[in-house]
Amino acid sequence: MRLLFVTSTRIGDAVLSTVLLDRLIARHPGLRVTIACGPVAAPLFEAVPGLERIMVLNKRPFSAHWLSLWASCVGRMWAIVVDLRNAPLTWLVPAGRCWRLGRVANDRHRVESLAAVLGLESDPPAPRLWATDADRAAARRLIPDGPPVLALGATANWPGKVWPADRFAELAARLTAPSGMLAGARVALFGQAEERPSVESLIDTIPPARRIDLVGKVGLLEAFACLERASLYVGNDSGLMHVAAAAGVPTLGLFGPSDERLYAPWGSACAAVRCPTPFAEIVPDDYDHGRDGSLMVGLSVDRVEEAVATLWSRVRESAA
Repeated sequence: MRLLFVTSTRIGDAVLSTVLLDRLIARHPGLRVTIACGPVAAPLFEAVPGLERIMVLNKRPFSAHWLSLWASCVGRMWAIVVDLRNAPLTWLVPAGRCWRLGRVANDRHRVESLAAVLGLESDPPAPRLWATDADRAAARRLIPDGPPVLALGATANWPGKVWPADRFAELAARLTAPSGMLAGARVALFGQAEERPSVESLIDTIPPARRIDLVGKVGLLEAFACLERASLYVGNDSGLMHVAAAAGVPTLGLFGPSDERLYAPWGSACAAVRCPTPFAEIVPDDYDHGRDGSLMVGLSVDRVEEAVATLWSRVRESAA
C-alpha cells in the first residue's frame, strides 16, 4: 500500500499534521509513504517509517508546483491520498481513498481540525516525530547525561511574537537559581542560524559551564532528539515549540499576537500563557510586520514563571 501525504510548508503546521500520518502508519503496517511538503518542513520527515520519497514543493509562479506534483504522482496508483493543502490537482491522482482537510474552523485547535479528517475528533491523537539513531547519537554528544536541562526557544518567525531576550534571561536565572524549580540546570538555547543576532545577548547571560548553545548548529531532527533529553521547554509560538511538544518534554508556549486557542502546544504535558491583552486587540492597526518590534512586552516574567510552576506541578502530579 502506498500513501501520498500532502502537508504544510511551515514547520509548526507540518508537525501538527503528523497526528494523521502517525495514525495511518499504525493502521497499515508496511505502508509505503511519500511526503509532499515545502522545503523548510521537509527535514522533519526524513525518518518516517516506510518512507519512499520526500517531494519538496518549491513554490512556482501560477501554482506550477502543483502541476509538478501531479505529474510525479499520476502514473502510480495510491491506496491513500491525504491532502492537507486542498490542492485541486490531487483530485486527479488515482487513489483508493482520498481525504482532504477542507475548510478549517477558527473556533477549535488545529489538531482537532486535523483529527476530524479521519473522524478522530472525539479523541485527537498527539503529534509524532521520528528520529534516526544518528540524530539521537548526536543529541547525546550535545547534551550528555548530567544535570537537568532547561530548553529555551527565544525566536519566532516575526518580531511581534518574540518575548524580549532580557526576560528570557531573567526567567532562566530564576528557574535555575539554587531556590529555583530547576536548580543548577543547564540551559539549552535553540534557533536558526539567521536568528542568532536576536539572541546573542541572551546567550551571553548564561554561565558558560551551564550553557548549551545550539542556535544554528543542529538540524530539525537533531533538535527534536535534543529536546527529548530536556526537562522543560519554554518558548515563543513557533515551529520549534511544536517540535518540543512532539518530543514529549513539558512545553510552555508564550503567546501574544497569535491565537493560543488554535495553536497552543498540544499534549498532556503542554500549556500556553499569553499577554494580558486579548488576541483580537493586541496588534495595532498601523503595525508593520517588517519594521516594528515585539508585541509581547505586556507579558511579565512573573506571569510566565507562575505558568511554568503550574505546568511543572501538573506534570509531576500526573507522573506520581
